[in-house]
Amino acid sequence: MPATAGVFKLDQLVASVARETLWITDAYFVGVSAYIRALIAAAQDGVDVRMLVPGTVDVFGVGAMSRSGFRALLEGGVRIFEWNGPMVHAKTAVADGKWARVGSSNLNVTSWFGNWELDVAIEDEPFGAQMMEVFERDLENSTEVVLKARKVYSVERRKKPHIEDWRRHGRSTTRAAAAGAIRMGRTLGAAITRRREVGPAEAINLFWSSLIFLGLGVLAFFVPKAISLPFGIIAVWFAVAGLFQAWRLYRRETRETVDKTKDSRDAADTRTHHHA
Repeated sequence: MPATAGVFKLDQLVASVARETLWITDAYFVGVSAYIRALIAAAQDGVDVRMLVPGTVDVFGVGAMSRSGFRALLEGGVRIFEWNGPMVHAKTAVADGKWARVGSSNLNVTSWFGNWELDVAIEDEPFGAQMMEVFERDLENSTEVVLKARKVYSVERRKKPHIEDWRRHGRSTTRAAAAGAIRMGRTLGAAITRRREVGPAEAINLFWSSLIFLGLGVLAFFVPKAISLPFGIIAVWFAVAGLFQAWRLYRRETRETVDKTKDSRDAADTRTHHHA
């Protein structure tokens, strides 16, 4: 419930009682100092603390705020990984392979103190082991963020997936292409802004993303219409999608208002009939 900080207290408690591992996945991490200190204290006590966060965040500004807290965590011994695929919305934690939390609460002030959230905390070793396996599989498609190192390297795969696993969990060609485009964009952005070091593991992404932008730039100089037309189509598409969504929200709000008015009238009629 809002203003109770229940999940915040729970997350701090788990960070303090973990003895071996604390693996966290979060979509919109913007940790407050108290929680960051709890994670650092756990790491300095010998706990294997890892965080998996999105490499590309779908809410403007959140990614920058999230990365602003990376340095303190990395210096404190916490390992941070960025998901290489499209936006990851998971909110999970698993401690010592025995305790796990899955739900809607993100590790930020809004979620901890302001929102209505729903989480389930499970104390069960078989389930905790499954959560750890899922986390390790997720790390296979992530890049570790390192501090003052010569490179940012991809996590080595623990084992090669079976053919059946590829068939069951394999991504479509479209999603794979989207993930590749996101990785290239992240690499180029990191190289330009120097928010984190870009190393040999990302050389291919940096090469192709730079080459693509060079081609677009040359094309813009010589054939402006070839660039303006796609951008115009994209702008119109976003505008139409936004207007359609606004219309849907307006209709839903109007329908909810009418339903509430009808319910109030029915309740009033029932009370009048009862008194009569």
